[in-house]
Amino acid sequence: MKPLWKIDRTPPTGTPFDPGARHDVIIVGAGLTGLTTAVMLTRAGLDVAVIEAGEVAELATGGNTGKLSLLQGKRLADIRAHHPASLVHAYVDGNREGMDWLVAFADHAGVSYERRTDHSYAQDPSGLDAVREVHDAAREAGLPTRMLTRDELSSLAFPVFGAVALDEQVTIDPALVTQALAEELLAAGGTLHTGVRVTATHALPDPRVETPVGPMFAEHIVIATGSPILDRGLYFAKMRAFRSYCVSFRVRGDLPTSTYISVDGSTRSIRPVSDADGPGGDTRLVVGGNGHPVGRSDGEAAAVDDLVEWTRQYFPDAEETHRWSAQDYESHNQIPFVGAMPRGLGVIRFATGYAKWGLSNAPAAALRLTAEILGANWHDRPSWMVKIGTRLTVPADLARGAVEGAKVAAAATTGWVEAERQPVPVAKPAEGEGVVANRSGRPVAISTVGGVTRAVSAVCPHLGGVLAWNDAECTWDCPLHASRFAADGTRIEGPAVEDLKVLPRKSGG
Repeated sequence: MKPLWKIDRTPPTGTPFDPGARHDVIIVGAGLTGLTTAVMLTRAGLDVAVIEAGEVAELATGGNTGKLSLLQGKRLADIRAHHPASLVHAYVDGNREGMDWLVAFADHAGVSYERRTDHSYAQDPSGLDAVREVHDAAREAGLPTRMLTRDELSSLAFPVFGAVALDEQVTIDPALVTQALAEELLAAGGTLHTGVRVTATHALPDPRVETPVGPMFAEHIVIATGSPILDRGLYFAKMRAFRSYCVSFRVRGDLPTSTYISVDGSTRSIRPVSDADGPGGDTRLVVGGNGHPVGRSDGEAAAVDDLVEWTRQYFPDAEETHRWSAQDYESHNQIPFVGAMPRGLGVIRFATGYAKWGLSNAPAAALRLTAEILGANWHDRPSWMVKIGTRLTVPADLARGAVEGAKVAAAATTGWVEAERQPVPVAKPAEGEGVVANRSGRPVAISTVGGVTRAVSAVCPHLGGVLAWNDAECTWDCPLHASRFAADGTRIEGPAVEDLKVLPRKSGG
């Protein structure tokens, strides 16, 4: 399941890791947050090193739809439902500044993009109230949105009962712009290490990160991974993690020239692709949606197949070209977490919780992180940065966290109970299938992928959740805090920093 944006691309690999090296700033993660922060700090004259466990744009950055919008589906209405208008306005202003920065960078780097009108739309008459709420929140936050009726949208191939529209938004190739950021970092003398996993960070006695191949030291450390790899502040418990899916299609008929995302029912995100804002060629349409909490799904493959079926219903000649997924994190208080990590002594910072809108939130977070690291005076920072940086947790935030915590606890209990019901030996899983069984009182995860049957521990090394099989991606996913592992036990993402323990296929074997 490789994203359309990463087909036939060779991302920058940087330089070999230098154990014991010292830099001004170390950034963990070579996605959009990590690399925008690195470029901003490098432009300010700092010596910056980026360390990435995989490759540039490995996970969420490389897997999104490439929609850069301030409208953001129903996001603004969701924030407004729990926070004052002034905070929503600050959120929009920060995203606008992040969007402007990324567009200016694209112009500077020669990365092309398209200006398109973005729509948040209702698939059914019952969704019209949600559309109006989005419009009201957006206008209150200073965005020039407008309402469109069903008749005004009647030329679309798919059902739209009304929408709120915002002009002059952007579609861009997310992997290409991230690659350009990496190239500027390297050209300016910055350091990039890929294929190196950070397993721990320390503020004392000497700020450093730990890796399997040695430490690296710096005055400042930024954790720019989707979920913080540290337990400080318990942010893994203050967020919800979702997996959502994308499918790209070759379509020969008429296509929408704008972007759309539904605010009701199963999410449908529609994004045309041109030579200017993606690989182009024969692929002309990306359809995304069907998000669900990580490790808690009725079937990941079925979710992807549902997107394909929906697309072919309204674009009968659509031919699938690629399918992929991405993992995003949403904070319980609806606003991204950005800033100093608790017990990090002002040395360790982080950013996460973009709720699927990273193309504007990531550079906005980078602007905040850069201001903090450079020691900008509060009076010199933009008002949006001050407002978001000084917000308070309110009772509704705690209530949402409690509800999600109850769901997580139920998932944890269910996993252990289900494992107890399936003692070994079990039948060899068919190709692409996995099963959790009970071996001597411990859950074991058995799967067959690529003709190889493997057994690994079914207990997540981060707080002990029992893993669930993801039949779309052939991975083991944790329903507690969203860590994910390959069939052979190799860690992919999430707060866990260790691989799963490899076990013999048979008891005693």
